[in-house]
Amino acid sequence: MIPKLSHQTRITEVHSTSVKLDLSYKKQTLESDTYLAGLFSYLTDKADALGTAINRSKAESDLDDKDVVRDERVQALKYLLLGAIYNPKAETSASATKLYSIFEKYGLKMTKESYLIESSLIESMLEDYAALDLQTDIAAVLGCAELIASLQTAQSNFRTADTIWDEEKTKEGITESASDIKKEVLTIVNDNIVVYLRAMSQVNKELYAEFARAVADVISEVNQAVKRRNKKADEVSVEN
Repeated sequence: MIPKLSHQTRITEVHSTSVKLDLSYKKQTLESDTYLAGLFSYLTDKADALGTAINRSKAESDLDDKDVVRDERVQALKYLLLGAIYNPKAETSASATKLYSIFEKYGLKMTKESYLIESSLIESMLEDYAALDLQTDIAAVLGCAELIASLQTAQSNFRTADTIWDEEKTKEGITESASDIKKEVLTIVNDNIVVYLRAMSQVNKELYAEFARAVADVISEVNQAVKRRNKKADEVSVEN
């Protein structure tokens, strides 16, 4: 099965992945598939635009990095609470269950929203966790207080970077940002190319199997890098 490219992939990683996918496509003999050719022509155009946008703005690249960090903290919080629900200590389990019910109101889906909406959701969730009657529960789950504080810092850092980026957009008259193009590339890769190749490698395995494996290898390599980054972030948050 060809995996989909993680939404936690950074802008620069999305760009390099799209370039690698295009290179893999050009090594194949699939010119007769006009639909696939059209998808890769569109992907190439967007990859070029993304490369231009990356080179244009350091401020936005920094913003994307800050977004990835806060996404990692949100994910880490989810799995910390999920794990603590199964803690053999009844008190810890009960506290984790209460805290996770708050997380579920927002869910991991918030990390796939626009920057503005995600900021609003994260800040609302942090306000919920700041309630006085939850502090005992937060203290009962090992590492929870530190992780919430880490998420608060990540969100504050994102807000600062977002302000700098807004000022640059206004000054330079930028209308299409790298983050917008990144989302378009993710859609092309995940909802079009991956879905299409999953189907065609079943319909005509002889023709598509080799390319499907190549695409799977490229995406899996990036996804593994994202997982390693998330694991490292989790370890740091626990140590701190």
